[in-house]
Amino acid sequence: MLEVKNVFKSYPTAQGPLGVLRGVDLRLDDGGSLALMGESGSGKSTLLHLVAGLDQADSGLIDIGGQRLDRMSEAQLANWRRTEIGLVFQQFNLIGSLNVGDNLAFQARLAGRHDPAWQEQLIERLGLGAVLQRYPEQLSGGQQQRVAIGRALASRPGLLLADEPTGNLDEATSDEVLQLLLELLHDSRTSLLMVTHSPRVAERLAHKVVLHQGRLAARSER
Repeated sequence: MLEVKNVFKSYPTAQGPLGVLRGVDLRLDDGGSLALMGESGSGKSTLLHLVAGLDQADSGLIDIGGQRLDRMSEAQLANWRRTEIGLVFQQFNLIGSLNVGDNLAFQARLAGRHDPAWQEQLIERLGLGAVLQRYPEQLSGGQQQRVAIGRALASRPGLLLADEPTGNLDEATSDEVLQLLLELLHDSRTSLLMVTHSPRVAERLAHKVVLHQGRLAARSER
């Protein structure tokens, strides 16, 4: 599903280029899950943004489902993001002017993959049936994150990218939301790459890698 090979990324500063990723190699199989850990500034979010096609590597390759991101135009990348991947962030990023039902369907409609039966299953599994007509500001943090997860999975993407998806939730709500996410991923055979600071969260995923100063320092399996 995902292969990252010898990826380098730096950013210009007044003192010269700042190397953020220094030759990263990463692999994630179909239906697999991988936690990406590391201290602040280690390059976790940078790597996630590169995999999402939101930024370009200086060198190296990123292949997702047989598609090389560096060979796509901006228009091709935008279409690819709509149809092939799902994104979940710590800040939820729901559309305030849309109710829960419309937020859930938003990504799938953009991708041309709206499936009412699958959406109904997501609503039931995520426990959102009673809040479909509410707006994001009327929901708790846990409810908002459930909507964000449902929206990301509604188009049945091959890969879900998550950046601290439970970071704004208390421990009990975090555990509950993570359990629902992992169950839905298993059922849909969607692969997961998740950035997290939490060892508790990382232990729930099948594999774990640690970034240190732009390089992978360790890999372990659950």
